[in-house]
Amino acid sequence: MSRGRLITIEGIDGAGKTTLAAGLERQLHAHGAPVTALREPGSVEVAERLRDLVKDPALAIGPRAEALIYAAARAQLIEERLAPMLERGEWALLDRFVDSSLAYQGAGRGVGVEAVRTINAFATGGLEPDRTLLLHLDPATGRSRQGGCPEGFDRLEREEAPFFEAIVAAYQQLARDDPGRIRVLDASEPPEQVLAAAFAALVDLLVHDP
Repeated sequence: MSRGRLITIEGIDGAGKTTLAAGLERQLHAHGAPVTALREPGSVEVAERLRDLVKDPALAIGPRAEALIYAAARAQLIEERLAPMLERGEWALLDRFVDSSLAYQGAGRGVGVEAVRTINAFATGGLEPDRTLLLHLDPATGRSRQGGCPEGFDRLEREEAPFFEAIVAAYQQLARDDPGRIRVLDASEPPEQVLAAAFAALVDLLVHDP
């Protein structure tokens, strides 16, 4: 049996990751891919509890602790659900993965991209995506799509503009460093156009078995 595919979707909040994941899940199913959409942190009980913890706006969490919480949630998701899925030949469509930690904690929080990369190499056991779809959007547009109501934002969403500008810059650098894996999509386009571009970026994976 061939190994399944791991497809990750990245970008700042408001870029449309959840909408794209739902559309891609439908399209990939229609083309015969046994795919399940998952999210990070989350998708298994331990990771969902860590999600609630790390996003709670009432808590003060240090940058290094934050990076470790995300890595711990990731490790549990891989061991409990993701690795078995891939071994069975199934596809996983994952909303966020290691690149999010590199951008948010490595760059945004100032922990350091390489330090966060090292943490996650241990957490993932070296698992890497077959393809990453990066939704590029400027932070102001992302914030406007969220409604601009800080009272409803989680702990990370409440950060100021320089935090998100650093994240966008980090994502762009990651894409430049790994163009074979990371495909950049213009998230300012209408959702149907973003979906079409995303599917086109995955067609080769449907044609060629792992």
